Amino acid sequence: MDEKTFKTIAGAGVINLVTGILAIVGGVTVGVLLLISGARLLKSRSKVMI
Repeated sequence: MDEKTFKTIAGAGVINLVTGILAIVGGVTVGVLLLISGARLLKSRSKVMI
């Protein structure tokens, strides 16, 4: 393979890796925020009358 082709493929691999890591970190962050929000709702459910 040509060196230019190898560098292009390696660059695409790095971008895909970074995108994957960011997606995982974002998903974990959103999950934690949802858990905290749900815990607050459960904590205050005795105060709510429907």
